[in-house]
Amino acid sequence: MATKIRLMRLGRKKRPFYRIVVCDSRERRNGNFIEILGYYNPMPEVAEIKIDEEKALGWLQTGAQPTDTVRSILSKQGVMTKYHESRK
Repeated sequence: MATKIRLMRLGRKKRPFYRIVVCDSRERRNGNFIEILGYYNPMPEVAEIKIDEEKALGWLQTGAQPTDTVRSILSKQGVMTKYHESRK
């Protein structure tokens, strides 16, 4: 089973709110998920991001592939640097 770390869209029309989730790559965008890692709210002046770093590192080490957007969010939070350091 190929797992992905991606965004699940919530919120109403023109007011997006995203959960960062781990799911099977074959599932729909808002379909079933395995675990919630955090959230991303792009609406305030400074975007709100909250991620459980330990869970995210665990999933990255087991082979979950982040999407491009999630990869940039994880990079901003410093999770990707910790992941690359742990691989060396």
